[in-house]
Amino acid sequence: MSQTEIKRIEKIEGSESIHDKAVIRKEDLATVYSKKKPRILSGMRPTGKLHIGHFVGALEPWVKLQDIAENFHLIADYHALTTNLDSSHLTDLSIDMAIDWIAAGIDPEHAPIFRQSQIKEHAELFLIFSMLITKNRLERNPAVKDQVRDLGIDERMTFGHLGYPVLQAADILLYRGDLVPVGEDQVPHVEITREFARDFNNHYGNVFPITRAFLSEFPRLPGVDGKRMSKSVGNTILISDSAEDTQKKLKPAFTDPQKARKGDPGRPEVCLIYSYHQKWNADGTEEIYAGCTSGALGCVDCKKKVGEKINESFEPIREKRKALEQNPQQVMQILINGEDRARAVAAETMKQVHDAMKFG
Repeated sequence: MSQTEIKRIEKIEGSESIHDKAVIRKEDLATVYSKKKPRILSGMRPTGKLHIGHFVGALEPWVKLQDIAENFHLIADYHALTTNLDSSHLTDLSIDMAIDWIAAGIDPEHAPIFRQSQIKEHAELFLIFSMLITKNRLERNPAVKDQVRDLGIDERMTFGHLGYPVLQAADILLYRGDLVPVGEDQVPHVEITREFARDFNNHYGNVFPITRAFLSEFPRLPGVDGKRMSKSVGNTILISDSAEDTQKKLKPAFTDPQKARKGDPGRPEVCLIYSYHQKWNADGTEEIYAGCTSGALGCVDCKKKVGEKINESFEPIREKRKALEQNPQQVMQILINGEDRARAVAAETMKQVHDAMKFG
C-alpha cells in the first residue's frame, strides 16, 4: 500500500486530530491512550510451523506490546479453512502454534491465547455483520483480488473465502478491540472493520469502538532465496529448526550476484544475508559491511557468522519450545483457560449486541 493511500485512510471526515486518525503509530500510543491501556486483538491461521519471518514481523512486536496493551491472541482455525478444507490436523496445528507463541515470549497469564472455533460468538457476530456489507464491497477488497490472482480460484472461490474480512471484523470487534497490529499492506482489512463498527453503531446504537490500525516495527524479512518468506515456497528458517538446520538452510542463500568468490568486493545493500546481520548482528554490521565491500569477507564465512547469531538468539526460545512439546496437555490447558477468559468477553459483547438490536 502506498503512503498516499495510507494518508487518505488516515483522514477521517477531514480531521487531522491524532485522536481521530485511523492509523496509529507507536509514538502516538501514549497520547491517544493516556487514560487506559488499549485492547489489542492479534492472530494467525494455524497452517504449519512458524518461521523467523513470523517472529520478526509479528511475535516480537506482540511480546513488546504486552507491557502497554491488553492483548488477546487468536488462533484463527476457522480462517484456515478458506484455503484448506482438511480440518483433521487443526487441533495439533493449533497446539503447535501456541507452543511457538509461548516460547517466543507471549505470557498467557496476561494475554489469553484461544482458538476461534471454541468461541461460538465469532460465528454469530459474523452472521450479523454479513447483513451489513454488499458483495460488491467485498469484491473490491484488494487483498481478495490478490488472492484470486495468486491462487487462480476466480470460479472456485467459496463464500467463506470471499467473506473472510467479515469474519475478521467479527474477530476484532467481538473483543471490542481498539487496535490491530498490521503491516501497511493490511491497513485495508482494518478499514473494513471500521466500516462494520460505524454501520452497526449507526443502525442500532453504540456498541463497538472504531478500531484503528496500529503500525509498529513490522519489517518483512525476505526468505533465503531473496523472495518473500513463505512456507509454501520452502524458503524459510523455522523457529523450531535446529542450529544445524539453520546453518544448512543458509548455505545456498541468495547473496550479491556480483560477488562470485572471496576477494570480490560485494554490495551489502543488495544482499539478504546482510539484512539478516542488521537484525541479529546489529553490533557487528560495520565489520561485516567493511569486510564484504573490501572482499576480505567471503560469503561462506558471512553466512556462517549470521547463522551463529541467529542460533544464539533463538537458543532460549528453542529450549523452551522443546520443554513445551513434551507436555502438550499443559499447552491444551493454557488454550482452555484462554478460551474461558475470551468467552466471557465475547458473551458480554453479544449481550450488548442483542440489547442494541432488541433481540430477546
